[in-house]
Amino acid sequence: MLRAGAATLEDADILIDGERIAAVEARLPRAPDHEEIDARGFLVLPGLINAHTHAHNNLLRGLAGRWTLENLLNHAQALNANRTPEDQYLSAAIGAVEMLKTGCTAAYDLFMAAPAPTPEGVEAVTRAYADVGMRAVIAPAVGDLVFFETVPDLYDLLPKPLRQVVEAIRPSPTAGLLELSETTIRRWHGADGGRTRVALAPTIPTQCTDEFLAGCGKLARDYGVGLHTHLSESKTQTVAAARRWGKTSVARLDELGMLNPGFTGAHGVWLTDDDIARLGAAGASIAHNPASNLRLGSGIAPVREMLDRGVTVGMGTDGSMSSDNQNLFEAMRLAALLGNVRFPADDARWLEAADVWHMATEGSARALGLAADVGAIAPGRKADLVLLRADSVFLRPLNDALNALVYRETGADVDTVLVDGRIVLRGGRALNVDEERLRARAEEAANAVRARNADAWTLAEQLAPYIGEACRAAAAVPFPVNRYAAPLPRPA
Repeated sequence: MLRAGAATLEDADILIDGERIAAVEARLPRAPDHEEIDARGFLVLPGLINAHTHAHNNLLRGLAGRWTLENLLNHAQALNANRTPEDQYLSAAIGAVEMLKTGCTAAYDLFMAAPAPTPEGVEAVTRAYADVGMRAVIAPAVGDLVFFETVPDLYDLLPKPLRQVVEAIRPSPTAGLLELSETTIRRWHGADGGRTRVALAPTIPTQCTDEFLAGCGKLARDYGVGLHTHLSESKTQTVAAARRWGKTSVARLDELGMLNPGFTGAHGVWLTDDDIARLGAAGASIAHNPASNLRLGSGIAPVREMLDRGVTVGMGTDGSMSSDNQNLFEAMRLAALLGNVRFPADDARWLEAADVWHMATEGSARALGLAADVGAIAPGRKADLVLLRADSVFLRPLNDALNALVYRETGADVDTVLVDGRIVLRGGRALNVDEERLRARAEEAANAVRARNADAWTLAEQLAPYIGEACRAAAAVPFPVNRYAAPLPRPA
């Protein structure tokens, strides 16, 4: 067992009383009326926590090519429009099953739809997590500006026919999105016995009016819920923020009073030193998504600098359209390796296995607003536990437990998972849903969504070359930091 804050394994019994851990001791007395789970031959771990994902991505994953973040967003209508609540349920459910099977018990989910989520869609996503048995913070991600307007100089590059098509796209109304967000909080915050919570998600600061950002901040304060946004993820976003506000997104959010311990920014690749200092001073969190940052070519996040300035860093997979899977073991390995190349030969600045393990457990717990409940095996914490086969080919010989878990384990040897003291996965199989039927239904739904959105896909492919040209120009704009693994390109 890996106890809270410990870096080594210990032999111990765990007493669960209802949904919480009552005691952790070497040899607890066995009460005859207690159900016993024989954990001999297993490592008992705190459930991993996914600090940033997207339920809607699972249904059409595998379609992304050589896409930047902006080209992924360009395909949003083709990927996310014309979905039924059943489509949304299936997409969320298959992702939740994948997370459980790789040792993840809780997720911060920024669910999206095109043009915007509906109450029926939100209900479907929350029901999917409840049915599978996962803990989740649901934050419908929305913005009240049209994405294409936020890509610097894109309209100037478009041929007239394409520009007319794009200019005809209307944004979702600000008041309606705030109403949706408030309704979501009122209806589903604390649902499923408290395993479902709700947060606010103005999707990307530059895709939101200041009115909408301020409105989200007020709702978060009024209802005491978290706020999560994609923060300085790409160089294009960074350039867009500088042009709009004359400052970074972090500085503008700080002016709006949105930075606090309930704030989580996803990615944080292009944060400046001043941004990191502001986030640290505010007690805010960053959800690190190394697989997505690599897949989309966004850059290498300054994780070491964040930790040094007191920023809480959690671990995320991001959505399966941008990282291909929901496996936090893979995310941990990438996070542990990726930062090394930023500090050549300066190994004192490299992340250690303990740093990365903390991100995927207690760091993510804090990002979800659940620091007192999950992320560790300790009395008083929720009984969200993972039993990993100790004879895993990836673990043996077990010379160093944390190194083995962070660098070698893949999640393939997860056997049993408990959430709130309930067994939801046993023998590697989800107990609450029929996995085979779920996947078959998802396959049918994916085929139908692709067929319905064929015209939108054609339009996205027509726009893609111009999106690429705009992003290459933005990448060449001078900026105080460079997060690419290469010198900035020269301006055209």
